Amino acid sequence: MSMERHIFTVTEVNQLVKCLLDGEPMLQGVYVRGELSNYKVYPSGHHYFTLKDPEGALRCVMFRGQASRLRFRPENGMKVLVSGRISVFPRDGAYQLYCDTLTPEGAGDLAVAFEQLKARLYAEGLFDPAHKKPLPPYPERIAVVTSGAGAAVHDMIRILRRRYPIAKVVLLPVRVQGAEAPPEIVGAIRYANRWQVGDLIITGRGGGSMEDLWAFNDERVARAIYDSELPVISAVGHEPDVTIADFVADARASTPSNAAEIAVPDQWELRRWLLGAGQRMEQSQTARLEALRQRLEALAEKRVLTDQMAYVQDKRMELFHVQQRLGGLAGALVARKRERFSVLASSLDAMSPLKVLGRGYAVARDGQGAVLKSYRDVSPGDHVTVTLGQGGFSCTVDEPYKEERRK
Repeated sequence: MSMERHIFTVTEVNQLVKCLLDGEPMLQGVYVRGELSNYKVYPSGHHYFTLKDPEGALRCVMFRGQASRLRFRPENGMKVLVSGRISVFPRDGAYQLYCDTLTPEGAGDLAVAFEQLKARLYAEGLFDPAHKKPLPPYPERIAVVTSGAGAAVHDMIRILRRRYPIAKVVLLPVRVQGAEAPPEIVGAIRYANRWQVGDLIITGRGGGSMEDLWAFNDERVARAIYDSELPVISAVGHEPDVTIADFVADARASTPSNAAEIAVPDQWELRRWLLGAGQRMEQSQTARLEALRQRLEALAEKRVLTDQMAYVQDKRMELFHVQQRLGGLAGALVARKRERFSVLASSLDAMSPLKVLGRGYAVARDGQGAVLKSYRDVSPGDHVTVTLGQGGFSCTVDEPYKEERRK
């Protein structure tokens, strides 16, 4: 008698495989290395992707709760190390890796997140030097956004008081570490801008690990610094530490103490400069007064001041000489005119018709007074008037003739 075989449903098979996989301890805390492929984030917040190597592929899922702890943005082609458990999703019978952690291989997730955010903000122009504002040379008030209990704030206040004691320091205490730190830093920067708490802002903290400094790598803090109307000095960590805030800020200080040195001038350097400027002004005024004194002495020795009437006398002599020259020129001009008049009068007199008449000549005119020049101008019986050198007479023409008749 043969044993009757049990016939499984699809769901029973999937459940059986799921039980077998869930019961295997090695598959409940497995670490898998591979390359990300087909990475997708759904509106639900769950992340779905494929982990592959040259010879195989493994479907993976990371639910919203675990995905919210990611510090970087996973990208296709990225080599990663994934931890989680292997199980089966009964609905489709496919086994997959349910991920708890996802870290880049060869670099920490914070380092990758830092580089990704830096690249994205750089592409948006948040690091553009043209956007950076100049620091005020002589600030009256300085807003310090940092922890009120850390050593950094005491170092900054000590240096600010030593270098530039006339500036007022306004402390806006915030947390600089942990999940609550970024929104507090953002709020303090916005508060300082809204109420114009200071002429510039210093924000930062002392050194530490990348985890400790992560608040200043937060995108919200970077955008608050970029949007600030007040100039911002970023002072995070020690010399080797670099944060996103350093790239966005208008000025970057290597340490909080260095930020205080950048923010204000040194009072002793100012005193030396003012002393030097005072000496230069005094020397300039002394030289100017000496030049004016020499000019005054030179003017005092001039004849116009020692003998006030000398100037009038000199001008009188000049006027006399000018009068004489004008008189001489006028006399010479009149003499030349008289001489020319005499010459012209003599010429006119020599050409006068009266002179001709005086020598025995006569002028004959017809009845209209026109001078007769030819025998053709008259006819027998015409009345003619003859003018002599003394007087004249009227006559009647008997016979005009062409040639002169001599008796």
